[in-house]
Amino acid sequence: MDDLVPRLEGLLFPSVAGVAVLSVDVDIESVNVRAQASTAGHSCPGCGGWSTRVHSSYLRFPVDGPVGGRRVRLSLRVRRFVCGNSSCGRRTFVEQMEGLTRRHGRWTEPLRSTLAAVGLAMAGRAGARLAGVFGVSASRSTDLLRLSWSP
Repeated sequence: MDDLVPRLEGLLFPSVAGVAVLSVDVDIESVNVRAQASTAGHSCPGCGGWSTRVHSSYLRFPVDGPVGGRRVRLSLRVRRFVCGNSSCGRRTFVEQMEGLTRRHGRWTEPLRSTLAAVGLAMAGRAGARLAGVFGVSASRSTDLLRLSWSP
């Protein structure tokens, strides 16, 4: 089982470094993935200083695209760190996994880029229907169009 975990991380998160897959449970309709960051700390987005002092942690559930025709349910443990720089305006910050999450994001970055491409190509009702094929609920007027025009 120990040699299976690195292969799962590469399969599920091919362009993401620093993510540890804790468990993968597969049932008839979904793939349930529990993951967390594998780094000891994170850099503050305000000042860029490195912090290893954990304030707290919580679970995020970003929506990811399907794997093998099954919906992926990602349970991601993220940590809130304390910034040690007294001149920084942030006291605490939450780690973001580059290539996987972004601040206040509902979707993983790979799914977000896929939905943005769908929004550019199809927009409206057709794009929302195609997003449904991915197992994602996206509104035709807000989600897809907003993604198509945001960085």
